[in-house]
Order: sequence, then C-alpha cells, then structure tokens
Amino acid sequence: MDPNVKLLLSQGEPFSDPEKYRRLVGKLNYLTVTRPDISFVVSVVSQFLNSPCVDHWNAVIHILKYINGSPGKRLVIWLQ
Repeated sequence: MDPNVKLLLSQGEPFSDPEKYRRLVGKLNYLTVTRPDISFVVSVVSQFLNSPCVDHWNAVIHILKYINGSPGKRLVIWLQ
C-alpha cells in the first residue's frame, strides 16, 4: 500500500456496489492466513466495510495487483 495515501471513512464518492467490496475484502481476509504479508493492508481496507468509497476500492485493486505480481503465487478470484 502506498504510504502517502491516507484512507478516511468519508473519502470521496461512495462505491456503487458495496456488497462486491465486502465479498472481495472477505476473500482477502481469508487469504491472510497463508499470506501474512498482506495482513496489515487487508485490516486497513476492512475498516470501511460499512460505507466503502471509490478510493477504498482502488486500494483493494492495488492489493490484488500486488498478489498477482508475486512470483509463483497467482490468484484467481470470482467477482460476481
């Protein structure tokens, strides 16, 4: 996670599909069992489950890009 980005509760435009955000963060939370390197950032984005904003969603996408870029540890997530 970019150390210069500060995520706040009411930060910008609300995310259009909060249920999609909750499902994805839940899957990332489950993944922290085997990937302790993402534990802190997942705990940060988990704070915004009640009212996620677009900036929070972008942070989650950034986490996914980090995981996907890890050598030998590809990730497939179904987003319905």
